[in-house]
Amino acid sequence: MKFTCPFVLASTSPRRRQLLEQLGLTFNRAAPDVDESFHSSLAPPAIVESLAERKATAVAHQFPDALVLAADTIVVLDGEILNKPATPDEAVDMLGRLSGRTHVVYTGIALAHAPSGRRIEAHEATRVTFATLNEREIAAYVATGSPMDKAGAYGIQDDRGALFVSGIEGDYYTVVGLPLHRLYTVLKTNFSDLLIG
Repeated sequence: MKFTCPFVLASTSPRRRQLLEQLGLTFNRAAPDVDESFHSSLAPPAIVESLAERKATAVAHQFPDALVLAADTIVVLDGEILNKPATPDEAVDMLGRLSGRTHVVYTGIALAHAPSGRRIEAHEATRVTFATLNEREIAAYVATGSPMDKAGAYGIQDDRGALFVSGIEGDYYTVVGLPLHRLYTVLKTNFSDLLIG
């Protein structure tokens, strides 16, 4: 898949970069400088779509001739959003709460093409079930540092993080941080004129 214009990923996430590279895409990357706060009354799909749109719009101003992709992921347990842990102790607490439970991961995507004025948002939701974890397993995972830059304090693609997941219902890539099928569908439906092959 190629584009008739420059393609830019509005993210510094190594996971999102790897997924686009997996597709064989050529792209630039830029860090979106945006306020990531949101109103607590918003539903999770609205939160991830609005944050992704905010990021895409910010980077689109830097690349006025490009198609810009942004994404945002949140983890929701019992209606509460579990953000990236601020401290190792917070990561331990989050993983303890996820242990033996099912939570929902929402990832929103936004695509912005300034020349045509098109901006499209979409999202996916995936249910993830954790096995019951003991304190030693949680402590060992947190000690690796891996949970610290991830919503919900885990990465399903990590060596240890993957071991904790006993079931998944929905798109695996939503949990990684970029729902590839949804992205492809949005591109085909709304930006087919920019696609080559």
